[in-house]
Amino acid sequence: MASADFSRPLTSLYPELDATALTAYATALETGEPGGLSPARAAETDEFRSLAVFSRGKVTGADGDLLDAAMWRHTGPQPRPVIVMPSPWTDLGWLAYAVQATLFAARGYNVLAYTARGFAGSQGEVEVAGPLDVADGSRALDHLIERTAGPVTKVGFLGDSYGSGISQLVAAHDTRVDAVVALSTWGDLGEAFHENSTRHVAAVQALLGAAARARLSPQTQSVFENVLANRDIEGTLRWAEPRSPFTHVKELNRRQVPVFFSHAWHETLFPGNQTLKMFNELTGPKRLDFSIGDHSGPEMSGMLGLPNRIWTDAHRWFDHHLKGIGNGIADEGQVLSEVMWGRALEPRPTWHSLTEGIRRVYLGSGGELADKPEAGWSARVLCGVDTPATVADEIVRSGYAELAGRPKAYPAGDIDRTVAAVWATAPVEELTRLRGIPRLRVTYRAANPRSSFVAYLFDQAPDGSAHIVTHAPYTDLGREPDSLVGADFELQATAYDVPRGHRLLLVIDARDPFYGDANLPRATLSFTSPEATPSYVELPLG
Repeated sequence: MASADFSRPLTSLYPELDATALTAYATALETGEPGGLSPARAAETDEFRSLAVFSRGKVTGADGDLLDAAMWRHTGPQPRPVIVMPSPWTDLGWLAYAVQATLFAARGYNVLAYTARGFAGSQGEVEVAGPLDVADGSRALDHLIERTAGPVTKVGFLGDSYGSGISQLVAAHDTRVDAVVALSTWGDLGEAFHENSTRHVAAVQALLGAAARARLSPQTQSVFENVLANRDIEGTLRWAEPRSPFTHVKELNRRQVPVFFSHAWHETLFPGNQTLKMFNELTGPKRLDFSIGDHSGPEMSGMLGLPNRIWTDAHRWFDHHLKGIGNGIADEGQVLSEVMWGRALEPRPTWHSLTEGIRRVYLGSGGELADKPEAGWSARVLCGVDTPATVADEIVRSGYAELAGRPKAYPAGDIDRTVAAVWATAPVEELTRLRGIPRLRVTYRAANPRSSFVAYLFDQAPDGSAHIVTHAPYTDLGREPDSLVGADFELQATAYDVPRGHRLLLVIDARDPFYGDANLPRATLSFTSPEATPSYVELPLG
């Protein structure tokens, strides 16, 4: 079986969006000419034109740079809430929001969507949610308020992906912002680029590919290149800190800003745990929707104008917090999880309430995950060789297969035990509900001062096929050669039902093309379980 190949350039993080169709939609909003639109879409634009006015223009951003923008405005003098929508990481710019902005406007909001600096028709350079991007958000809000016919009651910021991080940061710095919707977002950008000290090289390559026609600032270009070349880790983390909403969470908490997050369980750009860290630190009204899929996939059908529960809840969030409508969303709990693979929706009052108990299983000498620890064994892993155990075949695109009910089937039997270490539970006797964050503690010996590996948790069916539950990388950069390393870290959060008769499979290998590899070629890692600090996996049960 071919291994994952991230060398094929990912030219868009939004492969489902059609620039031609969105342009035709915006033209119909502006002129009333429905050329190329379906009858339903033409009727939608006609209805909006009877309610409000759509126009395109420029927002004067920071340093006088002109940002491409569009506005949806009501002409009456009555008080209204407003929404500002910074664009995603795409050459589509604000066009990505054309349908949803229209739907918000039809519900009575005045809306401004703009293209982030450095992308498409906006001037300036891409700063990756830097100070100029934050200032742009406030300038965009000024622009909308100045052109609103009546008084502005409350202000919301909404963004998907790149726009979601900018939205959080603007809300932290601009006290006029009353609520935020952040879809497929990040909380700690440093952790998104360097997870457990492991470089997310494929994610950075995907960001560069999707911004191939954008104008990156020299600093942005340098940081991305440094991640790929394994240079100046500390410099990257310093750059990421002010761009991380987590750094500014106290400002959001001081004003108790309501924040709505959506995320995908198998997110490959901004892994879920770093967003959860942000979510759990928020003390104001908050909500987190976790879904099957990868980056921006779960909300994509809504961006196309199709029914979508995430966008429905985003509308309800703003209706409640900007309009004061008692629609029940405040009473539904802070977390809503879509369970793999049955797609059941589980509301919970808090994130921590997902996990009702912990089961610890220990890594054994015979490849078993057992209830009791066993010391003295050794499992060697050869470095530099890929295995069928991989994060995903393709960033973003693999998530669409999951959304369609076709998650990747991994051939567990094809995993070479000389280049990977494998442990399995006995077949589970009843449905096992994994809810929360699994944790792995394992000890290994590395002959070299730098070492890395990836741990995967699979659900293996009786026929030998497996589906990925979760994973995480680990890198150690500072040991003496041939010393024991104690790795203790979290795998990415999950909500997964393991069917009766299936096994949980822990696989550890030393190479995944998704991540940077700190090992020397043909080196070995020798995993073990000391009596004093046994190796185990903690399974969160719900």
